[in-house]
Amino acid sequence: MTLNHAANADGGDLGGPERYFSVESANEALVLVAPVVRDIVAAYHELMRLRAERQELALRPGSEDRLVDLRDRIERIVKRLQTLRRELADVGCEPKDLTDGLVDFPAMHEGRQVWLCWKLGEPEVAWWHGPDDGFAGRRPIDAEFRAGLRESQPTEIDQVRPD
Repeated sequence: MTLNHAANADGGDLGGPERYFSVESANEALVLVAPVVRDIVAAYHELMRLRAERQELALRPGSEDRLVDLRDRIERIVKRLQTLRRELADVGCEPKDLTDGLVDFPAMHEGRQVWLCWKLGEPEVAWWHGPDDGFAGRRPIDAEFRAGLRESQPTEIDQVRPD
């Protein structure tokens, strides 16, 4: 499940990238990103546990007080996930999977946007994929790929999106 589905209660969109990363700058960002992603994964697993408990209790008479407590705890976790999501957005990366801690960093490769891909537990950003490829389409970052990257702030033309 993506973070947008689990905790984007405000319905907002992160918009286009504020910057493009090189492999080196994405790896440098992991110092900030990894602890946030660890917190996201832990909070998400707790959220799923509490939601399952709430669903089970909803069928039992006399569990109203516990259901109110669960609702409050779930709301706090969802707000925490939204805050953590904003922290990643401030760095310039996007959470893609809350269960495994998958994060993508926008990059420009040979004139098109791609994603540098990192998963919690991996020692560095070592994979990339196209915008529609997803995790299954990850390819290793090699010297040829690095040669086609550019790190920059996006220009106006980079931020134009087709409708």
